[in-house]
Amino acid sequence: MMIIAASIFDAFTPSNINYLLGGLGITIGVSIISVIASLVIGAFVGVIMYEKVPFLSRYVTIINDVIRNLPLLLIIFFIYFVLPRIGLYLPVFWATVIAMTVFESTMLAEIIRGGLLAVPAGQTEGARSVGMSNAQALMHIVLPQGIKKMIPPIISQLISLVKDTSLAVGIVLAEMTFRGQIVYAQNSNYTIPVFIALAIMYFILNFGLSLIAKWFDRRTAA
Repeated sequence: MMIIAASIFDAFTPSNINYLLGGLGITIGVSIISVIASLVIGAFVGVIMYEKVPFLSRYVTIINDVIRNLPLLLIIFFIYFVLPRIGLYLPVFWATVIAMTVFESTMLAEIIRGGLLAVPAGQTEGARSVGMSNAQALMHIVLPQGIKKMIPPIISQLISLVKDTSLAVGIVLAEMTFRGQIVYAQNSNYTIPVFIALAIMYFILNFGLSLIAKWFDRRTAA
C-alpha cells in the first residue's frame, strides 16, 4: 500500500506537472481560437439563414445541416487525413482548430438563427413601419432582443467545445488528454491521479465559462 501511495505522489513530479500544464495551454489555445472563429462565422451564417436571402440562404442552410449532423471526430479525421491527399497539409494544431471551428460554427449558427426567430415578427414589422431597413431592424431591434435568448445556449455550446478538444487525441494533438496518457503510461499507479488532475483542469475551464453564462444572464435580465 505504501508503495502504491508513493507512486501516486510520484505522478505529480515537477516535470509531469509542467508537461500536463503544457497540454492545458494547448487546449486553451485551441479553444480560444476556435471560439472566436466559430462565433464570427456562426453569426454570419446564422444571419444568412434567418434573412432568407434568395438561393443563398437555402444552400447555406443545407450545408449547415449536413455538417451539424456529422460526428466531430469524423470532421477532425477528414481535415487531418483527407485534405493532405489533395495537397493541403496542415499541422495537427491548426487541423484541430479548423475542424472545431467548422463544426462549432454550424451549431452556433443554428442557435443564433433560433434566437433571432424567437423575437416576435411584430417587432420587425414595427421597425420597418417607421422607415428602418432590414439591416437596421436586425441590428437595432431584433438582435438586441435575440441575444438575451442566445447567450445561455451559446455558452453551453462553448463549454462543449472545450470538452471536445479531447477528441483531437485521435490525431495525436498534444493537449491535456493526450499528455495525461503519456504520463500514466510510465506507471499504472499514475492512472487515477492523472485522471483526477485532468478532471480538475477541465472543470476549472468549464466552470469559468458557466460563471460567465450566469453573469450574462444577470446582465440581460436587468
